Amino acid sequence: MMPWWGGLIIGIAALLVGAIVGFFVSRYFFARYLKKHPPINENMVRAMMSQMGRTPSEKQVRAVMRSIEENK
Repeated sequence: MMPWWGGLIIGIAALLVGAIVGFFVSRYFFARYLKKHPPINENMVRAMMSQMGRTPSEKQVRAVMRSIEENK
């Protein structure tokens, strides 16, 4: 038979391992979700530039999207 504190140590260790594994699994799925559904797209860039009073050219939109990708 194991003393009562042995079960407590095993419980705490299992909780820590579960938290660590959960963190990495959730980080993986969140990164995969963001890759499939980026938070900003070309239409959003065009809308933002139009709201600022600029008529965006395709070259400008591509440059903004490229700089966003580089900063990831």
